Amino acid sequence: MLVLTLLLGLVLLGLGGELLVRGAVGAARTLGVSPLVVGLTVVGFGTSTPELVTSLIAAFEDAPGIAIGNVVGSNIANLLLILGAGALVAPLAIARKALRREAVALAGSTVVCTAVVLHGALDAVTGAAMLVLLVAYVTWAYHSERKDTDMRRTVHQQVADVAAPKERTLAMSLVLTGVGIGMTMLGANWLVESAIDVSRRLGVSETVIGLTVVAVGTALPELVTTMVAAMRGHAEVALGNIIGSNVYNVLGILGVTAILHPIGVPAEIVRLDIWVLVAATGLITVFLASGAKLGRIEGGILLGGYAIYLAWLVHAA
Repeated sequence: MLVLTLLLGLVLLGLGGELLVRGAVGAARTLGVSPLVVGLTVVGFGTSTPELVTSLIAAFEDAPGIAIGNVVGSNIANLLLILGAGALVAPLAIARKALRREAVALAGSTVVCTAVVLHGALDAVTGAAMLVLLVAYVTWAYHSERKDTDMRRTVHQQVADVAAPKERTLAMSLVLTGVGIGMTMLGANWLVESAIDVSRRLGVSETVIGLTVVAVGTALPELVTTMVAAMRGHAEVALGNIIGSNVYNVLGILGVTAILHPIGVPAEIVRLDIWVLVAATGLITVFLASGAKLGRIEGGILLGGYAIYLAWLVHAA
């Protein structure tokens, strides 16, 4: 029953996150919200909802290993596992100009995450500062994209099409959004509760569970969006989705969690996992800077790196 509850939690999180994004994007488009705003906010926040709900529940359950490990692990999985899989499906050729700002935001959010982890605790002041940075990022992105209307309009129209390819009525979109929120909350609660029980029964730290099972489970919406975008040839959408998710995960999720329930940072994350995230961020930056392309070779390298990381976690556990 424990394993079944864990699996059901993962399934509900994945489906709930997907329905939430589709419903929210559908509602926004029906109400006439521009693709630019939809791509920057609705899709970005929507795909990060599973991480947000899971981290908040874990924090209130006094499970910091899951609360913080979920965010760090999801960001690692986004860069190595999901981008690697997407590049294997279809090489991601990126126009440097299209994602220059997002690359800066990715590096900046990783620096902030590293500083917070090394500080050793998430408190309300730190959380408030992170939310201010998130608002500044969204504002900066909005104004910079308005200056480059042609390319950005195309990219964000693709974002909206990938997230919600079918036109729906406002009522149906709102129903999907509500169902998605409910499934996400229920799935997160089951996932956290069962993850804590599993870690105790197996004698494995909550941090390892948070970095692996929980992190991959909450990253399912990003996986779906990235794979669909890659198969449709929307490389900017695939990479932009991951970069945006990582920024929201650090500044938004850790920020909100710190304000509502301050927690300490587990020592395991300080010793290893934050440096894996730094290395993964640097690797993606090098790939893009060197050729502005994530091909199948680069995808294989990313997946290989994630496999080594998981093997190390299992060995160390």
